[in-house]
Amino acid sequence: MSGGRVKVLWLAKGLGRGGAEQLLLNCVRHADRSRYDIEVAYVLPHKDALVPALAAAGVEAHCLGGAPGWRWPLRLRALLAERRYDLVHTHMPVPAVAARLLTAGRGGARLVHTEHNLWERYRRPTRWANALTYRRNDAVIAVSHAVAAGVSRRRAGEWLSVVHHGPDLDGAPSGPAARRAARAELGLPPDALVVGSVGNLTAKKDQATMLAAFARLREREPDARLVLVGSGPLEAELRARAGEGVLFAGTRADVPALLPGWDVFCLSSRQEGLPVALMEAMTSGLPSVVTRVGGMPEVLDDGVQGRLVPPGDPAALAAALGELADPGLRERMGAAARERSRSFDVAGAQRAIERVYARVLADANRPAN
Repeated sequence: MSGGRVKVLWLAKGLGRGGAEQLLLNCVRHADRSRYDIEVAYVLPHKDALVPALAAAGVEAHCLGGAPGWRWPLRLRALLAERRYDLVHTHMPVPAVAARLLTAGRGGARLVHTEHNLWERYRRPTRWANALTYRRNDAVIAVSHAVAAGVSRRRAGEWLSVVHHGPDLDGAPSGPAARRAARAELGLPPDALVVGSVGNLTAKKDQATMLAAFARLREREPDARLVLVGSGPLEAELRARAGEGVLFAGTRADVPALLPGWDVFCLSSRQEGLPVALMEAMTSGLPSVVTRVGGMPEVLDDGVQGRLVPPGDPAALAAALGELADPGLRERMGAAARERSRSFDVAGAQRAIERVYARVLADANRPAN
């Protein structure tokens, strides 16, 4: 520490437009910059969409990737030696494992890790490497109670904390004009029932189930539209499955401006931590139909702000979407969602994270008995 300021490195796999990455940007806008000097490092060079926004927030981003790709841990080691951080806050298990190994030994940076997902989502080698190094963490933050319950080899005391994050939608458009603009941007009919979803096109998000459910919905609502925001390895397969009324919108930087044009938000995920996209939708006053997985039941009550359905069940998902074809029900659930979203507090989440930092740093400076 220099002059009382703490040098912190946030370490991520990528800085694309995924939910975990967006949390970094949301949190840095509310960080105590008088106390913490924050920098970011990331592994995947092609996932750099948020680098300009971080730069605008005054945060330097270090890309560890590049040819040859396997050398990124060596670049991380050099960065740690050069910048001499007091604390490294890791996100995602693979870079976290590298940081734990590279900071081992006396005088190394303190380690805080945020767990965004359930462990069973990780590949077996990743789970093993994670388990073998996990106790090197000085503290772990879980994004939901469901994620916390899945953290292996927990220690007693305050080692594990749950911090519900939130979206940062200050200044996002709303109201009838925003609805018209969003529908015009996407080429959607002004009066059609529109279901929207945001997520990478991957097996975890299971948009295949959503497409099957939407096909059933179209049987009773022939003018309905489904908007899928995101990209990923399953895009070609999902496009081949999609029927009429489905719009693949790709990766978008303007999701908050698109939300007012939708009637219902939907996630068909098989696994989740606590998705930022759901919290953004609720903050925008959208009712949601999502699967009962991960932390989603912690922020959405079935039948109040939307509907919770089993994962991998197109019939249940279609039935819930069909219920929300009723404008009156959508209005009531949307109002309840907006009210519930008042508890989402990204500034409060960052303050909670900084309390973890303070505790870890205080422990490091406490004399041994």
